[in-house]
Amino acid sequence: MDKPIPFLDLKSHHAALRVELDRAIKEVIDSGAFAGGPFVEKFERDFGAYCGSRYAIGVGSGTEALWLSLLACGVGPGDEVITVANTFMATAEAISYCGARPVFVDVNETTYTMDPAGLEDAHGPRTKAIIPVHLFGQPADMDPILEFARKHNLFVIEDAAQAHGAKYKGRTAGTLGDAGCFSFYPSKNLGALGEAGAIITNDAELQEKLRVLRDHGQVRKYRHDVIGWNCRMDGIQAAVLSVKLPYLESGNSLRRTHALQYHRAFDGLGEVVTPFEASYARHVYHVYAIRVEERDEVTRFLKERAIQCAVHYPVPIHLQKAYQHLGYATGNLPISERIAREFISLPMFPELTEAQINMVVLATKESCLSCHGA
Repeated sequence: MDKPIPFLDLKSHHAALRVELDRAIKEVIDSGAFAGGPFVEKFERDFGAYCGSRYAIGVGSGTEALWLSLLACGVGPGDEVITVANTFMATAEAISYCGARPVFVDVNETTYTMDPAGLEDAHGPRTKAIIPVHLFGQPADMDPILEFARKHNLFVIEDAAQAHGAKYKGRTAGTLGDAGCFSFYPSKNLGALGEAGAIITNDAELQEKLRVLRDHGQVRKYRHDVIGWNCRMDGIQAAVLSVKLPYLESGNSLRRTHALQYHRAFDGLGEVVTPFEASYARHVYHVYAIRVEERDEVTRFLKERAIQCAVHYPVPIHLQKAYQHLGYATGNLPISERIAREFISLPMFPELTEAQINMVVLATKESCLSCHGA
């Protein structure tokens, strides 16, 4: 059997940075600045500068970033927030934990991001905000979303958890709306050694609210103006992210190179739909998701060939048991439902080799042809 091809290889990723990471972690241990403090502040400055944002606020996870952003924008019980259903559960959870109600719109069939044409029907008197999701590393089509939001006086909170360094018409994902939310889960293009997240914004008042909310509502020690929560970023995670941030662009470039190799290798194979990069976008390929009709058979075939793959996300949120109380049914979001049945995420990480990609492509082609009796 050939050597297994991993879906993600964090061991190789960290091996090249081990000396720098060990040194950074030692500095945090020696300083004792474990929760918040100078290491978090440094990363906030650096990440804000990288994104081109005035402010960056480090938090404990991408989920907290979404939740606090909604709270800081005043979203609460009785409100509605428009988003998409083909995303990780956290997008909707953050809305629910504000006491608000998620309202789902369908997606564009080529980009897999929010279809702005669905906003009018989803909008109502209780709508307070929109959360477009920059799925798999590609930004949503933000101009019509922002135009609709301005027309109806709505907040726009970008879910950029999978889009570190992605661009929309030259601007960094996360900088177009009122706030941009990032996850630094270890598998992300910029990943911590545990849980971490951040919010970026150009709004001075909003960033002040966010800093208070993430620290138990404190305006200063033991003075609590609002009810907050403990959403602080750890010093060790901030130090690790500061080490990794300078390598994000080169990693994203390698991902784009790998994606191009995949694109070219699958060209002409009608059984495989490859990711589409919109004319407005710089896709950073956090996930390289193809679509095939016989998803389960192809996945099983790849596994037998020791090729690891994944499925993002097999059950759209509107059909999850946790959200059955919203009253959605199969057929309400036909595009989201169809692509959820067809997605397979192939190996994608900076350290992936040309030979490994060729093996993945060969096995995928073989499995597709086998499914069609060729």
